[in-house]
Amino acid sequence: MTTGVRRRMGVEERRQQLIAVALELFSHRSPDDVSIDEIAAAAGISRPLVYHYFPGKLSLYEAALRRAAEDLAERFVEPREGPLGARLLRVMGRFFDFVDEHGPGFSALMRGGPAVGSSATNALIDSVRQAAYDEILKHLGKAAFGDKAPPARLQLVVRSWVSLAESTALIWLDGRRIPRAELELQLVHDFAALTAVSAAYDPEMAAILTRVLADEPADGPFGDLVERLIALAPQGA
Repeated sequence: MTTGVRRRMGVEERRQQLIAVALELFSHRSPDDVSIDEIAAAAGISRPLVYHYFPGKLSLYEAALRRAAEDLAERFVEPREGPLGARLLRVMGRFFDFVDEHGPGFSALMRGGPAVGSSATNALIDSVRQAAYDEILKHLGKAAFGDKAPPARLQLVVRSWVSLAESTALIWLDGRRIPRAELELQLVHDFAALTAVSAAYDPEMAAILTRVLADEPADGPFGDLVERLIALAPQGA
């Protein structure tokens, strides 16, 4: 004899439960390999009831992806306090936390999955990239540009770096052959290197780099890069 009664969920509550269940399954396996029957079983409801809330797996995948995209975008939010190198390192730590937690889903999204190519999916991917771009610009003094657009070379550096972080994460997921902590630090070094090369060509970028380095401690991520580069120089050079 049953001693309790299963609580009926409201429409929105059930939708959110299905999104959470789907996201959990998509995080551990490619969305192509997850069936509606599995989602229904994990949610404790029937297959027809899943279709009552979502027309098909594609719409449920897009809803789960929207939640994941919001989560990933938030990983780039960091208080603008302290040296930039340390801030970027914390951002990369949270970014790789997400990649670690949602590996197959992240890979399927970026490399190809059931919703790839749809306008909704492409818009979500672009929104994450734009959020990351905007957050990094804030750390570089976006307010200082006033009504003007950030310098073209700065835009190029930031967008290139966001793309590099994305592709690095995808490569890392394929076997995790490089220690994660090393890649997080390397990506911070990559940002410094991209900025330094751009500064060699442009006075505005040189001024931005000078301002950033003025706040960097010798034992920070950027100082670590300088030490590594010095160690590579030929003796007596």
